[in-house]
Amino acid sequence: MALKEGDIVPDFKAKTQSGEKFELSNYLGKPLVIYFYPKDNTPGCTTQACSFRDQYQDFQDLGAEVIGVSGDSEESHDKFAQKHKLPFILLSDERKKIRNLFGVPTHFFGLLPGRVTYIIDKEGKIVSVFNSIKATVHIEHALDIVRNIK
Repeated sequence: MALKEGDIVPDFKAKTQSGEKFELSNYLGKPLVIYFYPKDNTPGCTTQACSFRDQYQDFQDLGAEVIGVSGDSEESHDKFAQKHKLPFILLSDERKKIRNLFGVPTHFFGLLPGRVTYIIDKEGKIVSVFNSIKATVHIEHALDIVRNIK
């Protein structure tokens, strides 16, 4: 069952691109932008990540943190982050536990992991779920929602 607006985001643990332990509960108390993307180093995913990078300071100025999630390994994420100078957290979800926890759909007959952005308020409530295969539209949508979080 997919998480939807109004749901409280469940706590989860994962590894970051640098191999550090990540626990969602340690990031609650500020707005979060958690975006799921199909794969490191593909054209659309690179465009999306670099767009979040280019707007990252805007998110930080609003007190928000950006977190990217895909099924790639920590090593792949580390190379991807270094190559494109990504300043935010990338989580490795090789077993699709986080993707399944959120209920992120797949596209193209289940062959392509979905591209979904979740905006979470300071209390851990999901205030927006944005599902679009178009990589470039997620960033402005996320910024608009974060600007309106009280």
